[in-house]
Amino acid sequence: MAASSSTDSDLLWYLEKLDNKEFQSVKEHLIRAPLEFGLPEIPWLQLRKAQQEDLDKILTTNYEAHITWNMMFSIFQKISRQDLCEEIDARWNRNKETYKNLIIKKLLLQWEEGIYPKVHDDFYDSIASGIFRVFEMIFDPKYNLSSDDFNVFLIGERAAGKTMLIKMAVILWVSGRMWKDTFSYIIHLTSREINQMTHSSFVELLSKDWPDSRAPVADILSDSRKLLFILEDLDNIKFILNMDESALCSDSRKQVPVLVLLVSLFKRKMAPGSSFLISTRPGRQDAMDALLKETDYSINLNFIDEIRQRYFTLFFKDSRKATIAFKFVQENEMLVDLCNVPILCWVVCTTLNHQMDKTDDAKLKFRTSTDIHAHFLTNALMSEPGMVAGQHHLVLLERLCWLALEGLLQDVLDFSNQDLRSVGLTEADVSVLQTTNILTWSSNREDHCTFIHLRVQEFCAAIAYMRPLIASLLPSSSKEKERRAEYKYLSPIMTCIFGLLNKKTRDILETSFGCQLLSEMHRQYFLEQMENLGANPTAMEHHVPLFYCLFENQEEEFVKQIMGFFVEATIFIQENKDLMVSSYCLKRCHTLQKLRLCIQGIFEKVTVKLTSSQMRSLTHWRDICSLLYTKENLRELEICNSKLDNTSERILCKALGHPSCLLQTLNLMKCDLKTSTCEEISSILINSKKLKRLSLSNNPLNNNGVKILCDALLHPGCALESLVLFFCCLTETSCSSIGRVVMLSRTIKHLDVSVNYLQNHGALVLILSLMMPTCQLQELELEECMLTNACCESIASVLISSKTLKKLSLLGNELDEEGIVQLLQGLGHPDCILQTIGLKEKGTFSQSNVSNTYTESRKHTAVRKFRD
Repeated sequence: MAASSSTDSDLLWYLEKLDNKEFQSVKEHLIRAPLEFGLPEIPWLQLRKAQQEDLDKILTTNYEAHITWNMMFSIFQKISRQDLCEEIDARWNRNKETYKNLIIKKLLLQWEEGIYPKVHDDFYDSIASGIFRVFEMIFDPKYNLSSDDFNVFLIGERAAGKTMLIKMAVILWVSGRMWKDTFSYIIHLTSREINQMTHSSFVELLSKDWPDSRAPVADILSDSRKLLFILEDLDNIKFILNMDESALCSDSRKQVPVLVLLVSLFKRKMAPGSSFLISTRPGRQDAMDALLKETDYSINLNFIDEIRQRYFTLFFKDSRKATIAFKFVQENEMLVDLCNVPILCWVVCTTLNHQMDKTDDAKLKFRTSTDIHAHFLTNALMSEPGMVAGQHHLVLLERLCWLALEGLLQDVLDFSNQDLRSVGLTEADVSVLQTTNILTWSSNREDHCTFIHLRVQEFCAAIAYMRPLIASLLPSSSKEKERRAEYKYLSPIMTCIFGLLNKKTRDILETSFGCQLLSEMHRQYFLEQMENLGANPTAMEHHVPLFYCLFENQEEEFVKQIMGFFVEATIFIQENKDLMVSSYCLKRCHTLQKLRLCIQGIFEKVTVKLTSSQMRSLTHWRDICSLLYTKENLRELEICNSKLDNTSERILCKALGHPSCLLQTLNLMKCDLKTSTCEEISSILINSKKLKRLSLSNNPLNNNGVKILCDALLHPGCALESLVLFFCCLTETSCSSIGRVVMLSRTIKHLDVSVNYLQNHGALVLILSLMMPTCQLQELELEECMLTNACCESIASVLISSKTLKKLSLLGNELDEEGIVQLLQGLGHPDCILQTIGLKEKGTFSQSNVSNTYTESRKHTAVRKFRD
């Protein structure tokens, strides 16, 4: 007779099915079995006296349930009780199927209700197959792509589709179409569940989704290699995941702080051999660093051009419309950025489609995200017949925007019914806002609403800022906040406010809803603030956030007026849109004198052909570089900590060599410039009559590159006065070329070759060049060049002979008392005209000796001694 569902997990039931001989055999096997499983032994005397009930208690007391069952399954096989093994197998299979039904109810109910537009389902069906093939291959042992205890990270921005893909993967697993023989159980965890826990055991964690919190833990853990943990929203977990190994726990029954439990699972102190699929947004580096190993996998959900084009095709269905809309978006980085996540792509497509239905396709004129959101909101609230009427259009808009602003200010992104009522939204209002896809059900909290995307909420909040609304406290603001609910940066709202200062954009809302936005007050405030910032160049760390605001505005005179306050601009560029808005604003800055750039992650090595994104990057970069010869007041350019490829370097050098380029100072620091770039720079040196100061510090130019530069420095057309080659991977070999420049150049007055491996011989080549009557050099920096006392006598001799050198820095070299005394004797000579010397004192020499030597030898030269 088969076991019933209530008895088949009861070990005593199985033990009672054994006859006396079989039971004695089980006890004999239990002498050795614990050792085979790496467990402490059970004393034989205790085993020998045990009856069935006693043995049940002994095993359940001494060992965790899953270990007990695995051990007993092995023993039942050894004593040829296959029927009992089949009972256990049948129980395992029943529990697996039961769990699949439970996880479907937990994860998929909301998804099946269709909280997103139908096009999303079709879109994810079309792109998910490739990601699922990667999932299948990574986790399936037969492909041998991964080691034990590895993690897979699914990384994507807000609303990139991480949760959707996870739910689709679970559906495939439940239906047997993915991971069929790879995983027996998928344990789904969310950051919200973790954050609400204080203490728990692993057993309790596994039981949370089972009826009455009674999970078949022994079955779930019977083979932990077939266990997949899915953790959603790692970035939202409130804990710091670093923890000492000694604090971790391996006992699944023990209650521990939830942080200990979580890290013990990550480190596989519990469920060894299990796998993790972890979703996260980029930016939570501390959590990633705590977990990420070399053997782990990261999958980035990037909405690349090809995938974006597929979305447009699915949305419009009409291929002609899809092509026109996609091409229009691709020409504007702000719209490309909006289309980087599917739901905002839907907002853009919906807005473009509405406009294309009303007017000629060729007349699409959206330039900014503010344009898109203004049309989307207006179309949504005004275009549904019978939904709202008359003055209620404006009332509904105000309540919605009030909710948006108060939510951001009070760190509330998921709104309860009480929150909605507190701003006056009725049940009918909420129904309208959900029907129009402005609000949607939250995927984080049951019976809560949220805006379809944070960008929509920020736009609505900007409208609220420009309306005379009264502040209100949302009931949810008093509840504990999750990490993701913290809204720290108001700059997106500020950007939207600038966009709403544009008259055409503002007219869309004011005409449709019959409202007045307080534009003039904000305009005057911004002008005053920008004038103050322009008068204090150090007040703004970098200008890109301001440029985004001005790009959204698009009013020519207003943008020119604000940019006219600035003579310097510092720009940190990481994306194409940073390039685009910077180009737009700097073209309208006629007062610009100094430009600082830092460019990272834009220009990458191209192996086959340029992508459309890379082509746009180069177009925007060409626009930026054109400023070098179109801005008549621009005199200084600094590009630092930047990575340029060959093409972007050529574009820059071509602009620098333009006849109309009036730069006097060029600083290309830490740009990974190599020998090959020196040909381009040499051409600039020869042809530019304005360039006076050049810094190439922290670039691997090497000796060959510097030789090319030195040839150009001796050209009659070169007017350079200052050259900095700090840390350029030079050796003494380069010093003969540099020495010729020191000796023969008619213009070079300042030279810095610090932090290069020149050693005594290289330095002396440079120093002795100073003795030539043709030398014009006034300042020489040789810091940290591996110089020793052996060169000091020669340097002292040059100090006496040189008719031009006024400043010499030898900081950071291995000079002790003997060498410094020799230098000071040279300083004391009546013919020495040096005014400043930098020395790093080494050793424990007598200060009085140095002082006495200096006092006796020279009384009129100013000497500065720099100490560490």
